[in-house]
Amino acid sequence: MKTNYTYQLSIIIVNYNVEYFLDQCLDSVQKGINNCSIEVIVIDNASVDGSMEMVKKKYGSFTRIENKENVGFSKANNQGIEICEGKYVLLLNPDTIVEEDTFSKVIKFMDKHEDAGGLGVRMIDGKGVFLPESKRGLPTPMVAFYKIFGLSKIFPKSKRFGQYHLGHLDEFETNKIDILSGAFMLMRKETLDKIGLLDEGFFMYGEDIDLSYRIQLGGYENYYFPETTIIHYKGESTKKSSVNYVFVFYNAMIIFAKKHFSGKNANLFSFLINLAIYLRAFIALSVRFIKAITLPLIDFAYIVTGLFLLTNYWRMSSIEFPEKLLQYSIPIYAFSWLASAFFIGGYDKPYKLIKLLKGVSWGTIIILLAYAVLPKNWQFSRLFIFIGAGWVSTYYLISRLFLHFSFGEKFNLKFEDKKRFGIIGSNEEITRVKELLVQTNTQIEQIIPIQIEQKINGLNIDELIFCSNDIHYSTIIQKINQFKDYSIDFKIAPPKSNHLIGSNSIDTAGDLYILNINTLINRENLRKKRLFDLIFSSLMLISAPLFILFFKNKKRFIQNITQVLVGKKSFVGFSEDVAKKDVRLPIIKQSLLSPIDAIEIKTPEIQEKLNLLYARDYSMRKDFSILLKAWRKLD
Repeated sequence: MKTNYTYQLSIIIVNYNVEYFLDQCLDSVQKGINNCSIEVIVIDNASVDGSMEMVKKKYGSFTRIENKENVGFSKANNQGIEICEGKYVLLLNPDTIVEEDTFSKVIKFMDKHEDAGGLGVRMIDGKGVFLPESKRGLPTPMVAFYKIFGLSKIFPKSKRFGQYHLGHLDEFETNKIDILSGAFMLMRKETLDKIGLLDEGFFMYGEDIDLSYRIQLGGYENYYFPETTIIHYKGESTKKSSVNYVFVFYNAMIIFAKKHFSGKNANLFSFLINLAIYLRAFIALSVRFIKAITLPLIDFAYIVTGLFLLTNYWRMSSIEFPEKLLQYSIPIYAFSWLASAFFIGGYDKPYKLIKLLKGVSWGTIIILLAYAVLPKNWQFSRLFIFIGAGWVSTYYLISRLFLHFSFGEKFNLKFEDKKRFGIIGSNEEITRVKELLVQTNTQIEQIIPIQIEQKINGLNIDELIFCSNDIHYSTIIQKINQFKDYSIDFKIAPPKSNHLIGSNSIDTAGDLYILNINTLINRENLRKKRLFDLIFSSLMLISAPLFILFFKNKKRFIQNITQVLVGKKSFVGFSEDVAKKDVRLPIIKQSLLSPIDAIEIKTPEIQEKLNLLYARDYSMRKDFSILLKAWRKLD
């Protein structure tokens, strides 16, 4: 057994297309090395976002391993462990931030506790919320049963039912635990020499559970150590809420069970896991459908009721309604107003009255256009349509205000989009971050410089930005903990960078703020984009006998337009050669045209900029402009 080590600690970080998170992680690691003897090894799994170029430029003293393909989390970490020369080995995620004294504290603890084979620390997300996976119990079949069927959620502090996240243990007390988190997994090198490295049968999930369990089987203890706190943004490689995540994660649990439990228990565990996957998927889809349909159904019922009451007012004036109007027209009118409001985004959160009223306006226009082409015996009264539109608008106004004031945050109306930003840092950094905000955010109400000791209650801040060039990461983490109940978002501005990193919610706890480039893929714009494709692909196919004369490859033109019509492709999207290498861009359908097709100059730099601008400033008008200028390239 080796007793002489070159370093006290070897830090191993596996990266895959998270350049900005990696940059901030390495910045915090570099500041946390202090007087400790530490080596840092960065293993890259074939990233295409410039991660390694950044590491070479800014962290040249760190060891780099650049894989030509994505070999997975386990194998990449093993590559680092095999060459490291530290007494202790730390597996650290690239989407984490450590305090300046994190390494010195954990080394000191391990030196004092010779029985410790592994150690994990207290983790919070980007909103300051404690991450329960900081301390976990062994996922035996019964523990898995309690978690799968919600008993651990109902009784989180129970020693029996809350075993998965060890809810009975205080998050601020040091304790022995079973399972460490792979985001921060500190181990004794001699322990790894004895029990072996990570099992490469686990590609992304489950390897931390397997290794933690083998540490215990090797005669060592795992500890939860809350005397230092780190930020873990979570989920850059795989979104935790995705169906793919559920299948991959639970499949890893099955691999673990088959490896470590007896045949009977392993089969029971596998059965429970598979049952959980399909049961939870069914429940999740059902709940999502019910939530999505409930409010529109209530609205439809009220709108139809109101319209029928309006017909009674007409009858009181001795004006009879055609029977067909009552049977068909009123439900169609109601559906048109409702569908238009839905399409405009009136049912998207945060709710906005203006979108509902816009939906009523568009619905009225659609009804009047259809009304104009109806036979005379179907036409009854335009006045009824206008009064009906007034009723629908009044209903939306009253109902949404009622929901807003009665149920608060659940139905909170977004009256104003603009935000108030607070920035903590030196005057120079505050000026730099101000310029970045102005360039990347058009919804700014006010930017307020804040002193580090200043209280923020009463300032009505929406987002608080910390300049890490001027503030210790330990202070940033402390402040996020302090302000976590203020319902504000936190961002960190790394030094000499053109990006901010932060978190908007527990569901999007790893979002990167460089440009607001996700505008393109919000639900309202996706609906608009699909409508644009449907309208113009239909028009082009109808007029194909005329259009086809302008194209050399006539068959390809028809195939392309047909694919747009059925939804396999879109008319306008990103310039693909550049987009494939730019992981900042959202994933959208393959397109026939891109913004670069509408201009003469076509350098990669311009393509990159046009892609970003298209993602940030999408509009149907922009699609129409590109289609108008480049339609001859549709073949």
